[in-house]
Amino acid sequence: MAVPVVILNGFLGSGKTTLFRNLLSQAKKNDIPVCAIVNDMSELDVDGELIGISEAVEYNKHILESISSCVLSSKKGIEKLDQALNKLLSNQSPKLIIIETSGSCHPMPLVKYFKAQKQVTLVGLFALVDTLMLAHDYRYGAELIPRMQQNAADQKRDTVNLLVEQIMFCSHLFLTKTDRVEEDKLPHIAAYIQAINPFASVHSVYFGRLAIGSLFELEEYNYFQVAQLVEELNPVLEAEEDMDRPYDLATRVIKDDRPFHPQRFWDACHQYLDQRIYRSKGFFWLASRDKLSLLWNQAAGSISLELIGYWRAGIVEDENPGITEFEIQELKKMLAEEPGRFGDRQCDLTVIGDQAHVERFTDALKACFLTDEEIALWKNGYEFADPWPKNIVKITG
Repeated sequence: MAVPVVILNGFLGSGKTTLFRNLLSQAKKNDIPVCAIVNDMSELDVDGELIGISEAVEYNKHILESISSCVLSSKKGIEKLDQALNKLLSNQSPKLIIIETSGSCHPMPLVKYFKAQKQVTLVGLFALVDTLMLAHDYRYGAELIPRMQQNAADQKRDTVNLLVEQIMFCSHLFLTKTDRVEEDKLPHIAAYIQAINPFASVHSVYFGRLAIGSLFELEEYNYFQVAQLVEELNPVLEAEEDMDRPYDLATRVIKDDRPFHPQRFWDACHQYLDQRIYRSKGFFWLASRDKLSLLWNQAAGSISLELIGYWRAGIVEDENPGITEFEIQELKKMLAEEPGRFGDRQCDLTVIGDQAHVERFTDALKACFLTDEEIALWKNGYEFADPWPKNIVKITG
């Protein structure tokens, strides 16, 4: 019997990873055998790491395959997807496979791939749509179709095409971040979106809260409904299949062992971050909070900081670490293997957006790391001004 597959598709920062982690957590709690594939366009596989530290995957590392440095809709991505599925199915018998795509992934190549499969059956192609982004960038969805039509007149394709076509191919449409949009505007957003794909059911999902049991009630994806769309887009997308970073999207990776100066980091984000930076995410530390491993998560104008955990170096340096002397010595052995100057502390960020703006924002962030003089101050206990929110939620799931 073919294994059902659900794909979580949607533009950059729409909430796919939050939903993914929630579903995997439910699978673990309810003892449902589930396998997972996560895709990140960047070589810095942030989403893969986030899924990897979830309780379900830490309990059983074999249920997850991670695909980075390309999008699943590229030729390379489809080849890696095929390898990942074969590997997962060769040594386990899941009741469900959940796939999280990169936000720049076009759904059509995946539709074509799964239509030809025998071992697995596509039952859900979900499109997650960020209502906050629609409100800010597309006048609550009213400008989506006009801008798509303008692209057609100008004979160009960009992220507007991607966003609209993700909606056109989906079987189920989920509106995210609805709590951050005026309540009376939500029906307008839903109406504009549903006009793009009247066959899709529309739902709101809050912080990834979707019952995993509902996925087992889904019927096979309706390939007939998108047959004409596939025929029309096939020549266009075949020309893009060798592009690992399509739609003129650029990615830059920032890796450094130094902490961010909290005030400069705050100022740079407010000065250089705009709607042309579609996504930035990763792990970092602040000079003012040197014990905390933090997750930076930005999509369009939305920014969040989340607590991942505590750096080993911070625990060892703490006067009251709350662990035994033996555990401290074991941590020190681990830290001795770390290449960085500050133990296991490090900053790993990826930035995605229009090329010129990605370069500008990346350069601004690099200028936020402590200088040698500031590092000397930090080591001597200097307290840096910190305008970031004091209360940070610990990531769970």
